[in-house]
Amino acid sequence: MIKVKNLKKSFNNKPILKGITCEFEKGKTSLIIGQTGSGKTVFLKCLLGLHTHDEGQIIFNKSNFQLMNENQKMELKSSIGTVFQGSALFDSMTIEENVMFPLRMFKNMPFDEMLDRVNLVLKRVELENSNKKMPSEASGGMQKRVAIARAIVNNPSYLFCDEPNSGLDPKTAIVIDNLIKEITEELNITTIINSHDMNSVMEIGEKIIFLKNGVLEWNGSKSNIFKTDNKAVTDFVYSSNLYKKVRKMYLDKS
Repeated sequence: MIKVKNLKKSFNNKPILKGITCEFEKGKTSLIIGQTGSGKTVFLKCLLGLHTHDEGQIIFNKSNFQLMNENQKMELKSSIGTVFQGSALFDSMTIEENVMFPLRMFKNMPFDEMLDRVNLVLKRVELENSNKKMPSEASGGMQKRVAIARAIVNNPSYLFCDEPNSGLDPKTAIVIDNLIKEITEELNITTIINSHDMNSVMEIGEKIIFLKNGVLEWNGSKSNIFKTDNKAVTDFVYSSNLYKKVRKMYLDKS
C-alpha cells in the first residue's frame, strides 16, 4: 500500500500539486486521470522519487520516503517496476538483455538464475523464444509486453505505468490493460497507472484518482464514475462515446 498525505510541489514558485491526500491499495489497479496540466505526471514522478516534493508525506508500507537513508531508498527502488510511455526499451540490447537489465542493476545473481527469471516473465507475457530479437523487430504491442516483463522481473511490490496504451490500437490496448490487471492480482502488487484513456478506466479502474489544477477533485471506482454529478469529472470524461453508453446503462439500472 502507498499512502499520500497533503502532497505539495511547486516549480519556480508556481504550485503544481496543492495538497493531495489519497491511498493506493495492494493488489488493485489504480488510475490517475486528468487533463493536460492537471498535475498527474508530476504526481507520478513524485511517487517514483524523480521529483522531490515540497511538503507532505509519501509512505510505502509504513515507511516515509523522505525519512529513508540512501540504502533504504535503493532497496525501495529495487521493489518498484516501471512501464514508461513509449516502452523506453534499449535499442542496442536484445529483448533478453532489456528484461535482464533490472536484475543486473539490483540483484547479485548467477547468470543462469537471471536467465531463468527472464524466461519466466517472457513466458508470462506470451513472448517465449523472443530472447534474441531486437526491439526494432517487435511490434508496438510486443514492445509494451517486453516493457511489462522488464518491470516485473524483480518481482516488485509496486508497479508504475505511464500511459501504457500510448500509440496502441484499441484491441491491443485492451490486451495490455488486462495483462497489467492480471499481473497485479497474481503478484498482489500495488499498481498505479497514469492515463488519459477512458477505455482503460472502464476496463480496469478499480480505483480512480481525478486531478484538476493540482487538486484531487474526485476519487472512486469505475462504477461510481458513471454515477457522479461532479461537473469537473463529467466534463472530462463525457467526450468518450463509450462512457456515454456505459453511463446510460448504469443509470438505467439504478
